[in-house]
Amino acid sequence: MSGHSKWSTIKRQKGVADARRGQLFTKLAKEIILAAREGGGDPDRNFRLRLAVQKGRDNNMPSENIERAIKKASGEAGGSALAEASFEGYGPGGVAILIQILSDNRNRTLQEIRSVLNRGGGNMAEAGAVSWLFESKGVIMIDSDQVDAEEAALWAIDAGAEDVKIERDSVEVYTALDDLETVRRVLEEKNVPMTSTEMSMIPKSTLELDEGDALRTLKLLDKLEELDEVQRVFSNVDFSEEVLEKLKAEV
Repeated sequence: MSGHSKWSTIKRQKGVADARRGQLFTKLAKEIILAAREGGGDPDRNFRLRLAVQKGRDNNMPSENIERAIKKASGEAGGSALAEASFEGYGPGGVAILIQILSDNRNRTLQEIRSVLNRGGGNMAEAGAVSWLFESKGVIMIDSDQVDAEEAALWAIDAGAEDVKIERDSVEVYTALDDLETVRRVLEEKNVPMTSTEMSMIPKSTLELDEGDALRTLKLLDKLEELDEVQRVFSNVDFSEEVLEKLKAEV
């Protein structure tokens, strides 16, 4: 997992996500709407929808919000024409940034992203300039405070995980996209406490920055994530524990 994901975990633990829960639920609802629109409103027959619904539950999204989003996708409750898109850019120190959006106005969202990048010491990149540095993977986060990390790692590997990393307070499980659901179900049967399951973009190699650029980059990534129509932001930075601790103190 990238250091930025670790920073997201720190924010969640410190309760920062609660202050933005309304915005978070809106983004989760968009994900559910698009998944249901593309593959149907039955989670048992639509893996992407099942994953989006599970992500909502992992973030304590109310059941009525989830049901409303599925109904919007079928046209029962209205809803605008959302479309997916990805934008690419660079941050301080040449960091690669991949930005995934769900928007009903692509050009407006592009201008907002360009503005945030420019103010944060970055810039837009041409299509394909950054995306080749990432690969699609399934990622499952396990709370290692509530389970034996080594045992959970072995269960994940036996179920088909490609890689497992044991961190200080979590276990990170990486899978091929086709194996994500199978691995999650096995861990579920073992009563392993999972904090999140998602399809992610993992950097093939990471970049280390000096402290100044690392701090500026983390703040830039946060600003991008705060945009309403930005769903997820990925980078190839490996943030040091020292940088994360500095920002942790600010939360």
